[in-house]
Parts: sequence; structure tokens; C-alpha cells
Amino acid sequence: MTDLEPPEQQGNRAIENAVMLGFFVVIVAAGIWLLGTMADVRKVQDCAAQGRRNCATIDVPDRTR
Repeated sequence: MTDLEPPEQQGNRAIENAVMLGFFVVIVAAGIWLLGTMADVRKVQDCAAQGRRNCATIDVPDRTR
């Protein structure tokens, strides 16, 4: 007896692996986005806790020469 799978099950395994890889990539990307958002919120909360009034981020346009 051998433990080899029939060819159709090997194809299904490849599809399952691709789906799991895609799911893992989405979870990692969501985690990175969440950590960045939490860091931004923490900075604003630290600023407000120090009693400052203008804690919003200010976007400065790039200086052109």
C-alpha cells in the first residue's frame, strides 16, 4: 500500500494551499494596518493627555525648487 493521493486530490490540495496563502496574506496586511492605526491613535492620545490643543496631524506640501 502506498500513501500517494489520486491526481484530482493533489489538484485540490494546490487550490487549498493557494486559498490559505491568500487568507494568510490578507490577515497579515490587516494586522499591519491595525498596528499603524493604533500607533497614530496613541500619538494623538499622548498629545491630548499633555494638555495640548492642536493634536491633529498637519500635512505639509512638499517644497519644490
